[in-house]
Amino acid sequence: MVHVAEATESDLNALCAIDRLVIGSSERRSFLSGAIASGHCYKASIDDEHVGFMVLEETFYGHAFISFLIVHPGRRREGIASALVEHAESIAPTDKLFTSANESNMEMQRLCESLGFIRSGNIENLDEEDPEIVYFKQIARGSDTHSTMSR
Repeated sequence: MVHVAEATESDLNALCAIDRLVIGSSERRSFLSGAIASGHCYKASIDDEHVGFMVLEETFYGHAFISFLIVHPGRRREGIASALVEHAESIAPTDKLFTSANESNMEMQRLCESLGFIRSGNIENLDEEDPEIVYFKQIARGSDTHSTMSR
């Protein structure tokens, strides 16, 4: 079973190791450290093994935005990414949740679409010849299930 929790500074090395396996760079270590310090980084674990993480920010025009979602390459197709997104939905401070994926990242596009996100637009020129697709999801909340992000 996937367990999602707020990451702590003691998780940083493990998260950076996963990041390097996928698309990481040494410059991102300080970004991840800052995300952890500000309470925006969430880790996924199975049996106490770090298997993925996400960064959930409130920087997209005041709305929740998943800026990073990384799963260990050897642990894909185990529901880890879905668990991270579902956690984001449960703690997002707004009823609108956004994320994005490069046009070349078919796995992330399939994940977003399978979880009910819709394409909301494109951003050109972030990565050469690989547009960023912005995704949006309206989070359905009942009056008794509305949660807020605590920091």
